Amino acid sequence: MTEKQYGGATGRGTGEMSVKAKPISAENSLSLKKKAKEISKKKKSPDTDKEKIILAGEIASQVKVFAKTIIKPGVPLLEIAEKIESMIIELGGKPAFPINLSIDNIAAHYTPSHDDQTIAEGLLKVDFGVHIDGWAADNAFSIDLSNSEENKELIQATEEALENAIKMLKKNIMTSEIGGTIQKTIESYDVEPVMNLTGHSMDQYELHGGIAIPNIDDNRSIELGVGLYAIEPFATTGSGRVKDGKPSGIYELVDNKNIRSPIAREILEFIEDEYETLPFCSRWLIKKFGTKALFGLKQLEENGNINQFSQLVESKGSKVSQSEKTILIEENGNIIVTTL
Repeated sequence: MTEKQYGGATGRGTGEMSVKAKPISAENSLSLKKKAKEISKKKKSPDTDKEKIILAGEIASQVKVFAKTIIKPGVPLLEIAEKIESMIIELGGKPAFPINLSIDNIAAHYTPSHDDQTIAEGLLKVDFGVHIDGWAADNAFSIDLSNSEENKELIQATEEALENAIKMLKKNIMTSEIGGTIQKTIESYDVEPVMNLTGHSMDQYELHGGIAIPNIDDNRSIELGVGLYAIEPFATTGSGRVKDGKPSGIYELVDNKNIRSPIAREILEFIEDEYETLPFCSRWLIKKFGTKALFGLKQLEENGNINQFSQLVESKGSKVSQSEKTILIEENGNIIVTTL
């Protein structure tokens, strides 16, 4: 199983509680930023960690509403990425990873480069996360920009699969049960679940915390405990598998060993301080260092300090849809962290 690497009611008990997003306003923006500052000052504890997760989810939910107002056919992906990531910061959070804006057969890991000319079209997957001190809320949605019935069917398949998986989510459930529900739902639309992409557990500064949540019944009996999880169905009209494509410009830090180049060393120190183990992209570093960052990144990659992810593309070139939400499983119930 291959992970995509780098992502209501107010009652408690055995039910679910959704963190509701209020409309974005100047007042609400200030409120979220104030919360973020206050929480960051608190002494670390399980309660404050939970507060950070909830706040990250509130911000992500607000940003999702905002994103849907700016994504239109023909708008440059670079413009969309910059506006969404800027809104995350404006509301008091930080991007948990570079936003993925993947079109049609690209399932994941497409983030615009600093000089990208690609425009929004077709079946667009919008995958972004928000973190507060390393605690992340990960979510994704797909949008049809070409008025295609095929696209709409694929989107509906992943959205329904996500809803059905969330309904059954609880402590002690087996990952294969979740995968089986996702698979059955997607196949009911006569399309295929992507079998080598999965959801995942999350820890502080670790988007992929070690437990993979499959999109098929893989016959593995891995039990979910209390913790933070991203449920992430993918559906396709193709073979149900993805493969590595072009380099993505998305990186992760893997080793802070010494490097002789002054610019590479400066960039490495910045990566350690700013991103820790979370993914980052060349576009962000060019904002800080200019285009010389590209040279520094190349040196760091050759030296084994960083790893660059590949774009993930459907193996037959077919379209892919995606839906995702983050859920916090507690002893007595769940909290749907990202809503709407």
